[in-house]
Amino acid sequence: MFRAALANIALVQKAESVGIYMLSLLLANSKMRFGPTLAAAATLVAACAAADVDPIVIKGSKFFYKTNGTEFFMRGVAYQEDYSSNGTISGGNTYHDPLADARACARDVPLMTQLRTNTIRVYAVDPTANHDECMELLSNAGIYVVADLGEPSNSINRDLPQWNQQIYSRYIGVVDNLMKYSNTLGFFAGNEVTNMQNNTEASAFVKAAVRDVKAYIVQKEYRPIGVGYATNDDDLRSDLADYFNCGDAASSIDFWGYNIYSWCGDSSYRESSYQARTQEFSTYNVPVFFAEYGCNTVQPRQFDEVAALYGTEMTRVWSGGIVYMYYQEANDYGLVSVGSDDQATRLPDFTALSSQIARVNPTGVVMASYSPTNSPQPCPSQDSTWAANRTLPPSPNNAVCDCMVKSLNCTVRSDIDDDAITTNFDYLCDPSNGDYCSGILANGSTGVYGAYSMCNSKERLAWAFNAFFMDQTRNNQQNTDPCDFDGAGRTQRPETAGTCRSVVSQAGDSGTGSITSAPSPATTGSGGSSGGGSASSSTGAANVLAIPAFNSGILQMAADVTIAALVGAGFVLL
Repeated sequence: MFRAALANIALVQKAESVGIYMLSLLLANSKMRFGPTLAAAATLVAACAAADVDPIVIKGSKFFYKTNGTEFFMRGVAYQEDYSSNGTISGGNTYHDPLADARACARDVPLMTQLRTNTIRVYAVDPTANHDECMELLSNAGIYVVADLGEPSNSINRDLPQWNQQIYSRYIGVVDNLMKYSNTLGFFAGNEVTNMQNNTEASAFVKAAVRDVKAYIVQKEYRPIGVGYATNDDDLRSDLADYFNCGDAASSIDFWGYNIYSWCGDSSYRESSYQARTQEFSTYNVPVFFAEYGCNTVQPRQFDEVAALYGTEMTRVWSGGIVYMYYQEANDYGLVSVGSDDQATRLPDFTALSSQIARVNPTGVVMASYSPTNSPQPCPSQDSTWAANRTLPPSPNNAVCDCMVKSLNCTVRSDIDDDAITTNFDYLCDPSNGDYCSGILANGSTGVYGAYSMCNSKERLAWAFNAFFMDQTRNNQQNTDPCDFDGAGRTQRPETAGTCRSVVSQAGDSGTGSITSAPSPATTGSGGSSGGGSASSSTGAANVLAIPAFNSGILQMAADVTIAALVGAGFVLL
């Protein structure tokens, strides 16, 4: 049994030279179940040999293999337990990092090769975990990784959006962790964050994330790699696609992922709206692909759409797609069921997809002879259905926030708890109680952002404490301890030496000025690498407290509440 497993895994590693399709036939005819024995064999072989994959590059609206210049089409599978397509998770703030589970990867990679998989999408990874074993197994099988940057409790929340130091640190931590692997394709900065007309403002914050993650990659001198966005299929599709593509290249997406479930059962290229979507994106100037697909209202799924997606009509515009999803969960989208014994069993959907994907072989164009002609889209106009402003939130800068806190006369105590943060935000940021929060507000509709709106919740509350303290000191002599806040505040000696003096001066007393010259922020995220290849079941960062939304007609308060609106795929740019 072990020798059979070892032999099959050895073939997986040679897939690129002997042909993944022939390998899939071998494995499909095998009676072996995929479990711990196979996992042990795969891990053993992976430890002995590793193969860097050829980087995928972008030219115009297409992906190419960098070395031979042939066009790259994703044959992908979404690979993460307990996630739903809208970025939520069944287990609260915890998530299971699929790239830190070497045992599961060793079990699953051979099954992926039967589907001719060359790309997986993961929705949340632990930036402190070691991903060497899984990434090596995937690389040896010729499989690239598209990674969302968020996690359940630390992402941009569509209802009360923020782009702040805490979320930024999480995002660049994932970048730092995964950039060492040649089969990392890139990153999604958001997944279906804007999904209704009443939350289009949130797109300004996601686009700011795109801008800043791209800038960080350049700053760290990593190999060029793209940052994109994944959207759902609804009436906002045109405005969303235009908004994230318009403007300067430094702030716009490098590719566009489309979560589409419109081909259900016995449908067609026209009836499914695939024809209409193909026409709409025919003028897009960056690659577009299906970031999720596979309607399951008719079961078992037959995946007839595969022939259309990889056919000549669509490959002129689309670069393949990612089937939702590998694991069988309550939503019944699974290709594979994993039992309590850790054995993986192919489901009928797996068999159907394997059959369909075996028949497609898109050829595309050659990079050297391809001359892109498409241009960026115009930005959508703000109206009753689209609120996001072209002016984006400021870039998070921990050095600026540190300067601000040091300059205050009244600040928060370090041991302040979440309840106290919420209670004080509720009072201080209610406009009826005074103007204490203008320096920390962020409004994606008006494009007005406080200079310190990108700081973390404690730092922003410190600003509000100080604004109240200074107001009371000047105007309410009867308040003998205006920095107490029921024990949550404390006074300090302000410091504004050196570059901090300029930062505080530019922001102004109200905190609403533009800081155009600032000290450099720290250039390390919350990532890193810890030893071992064991599974990582991570708990999301504590829910950072919300600044409530007071709709006064002037102010739309931003929030630090972070629910999973998850964010990943990217490619080298030419």
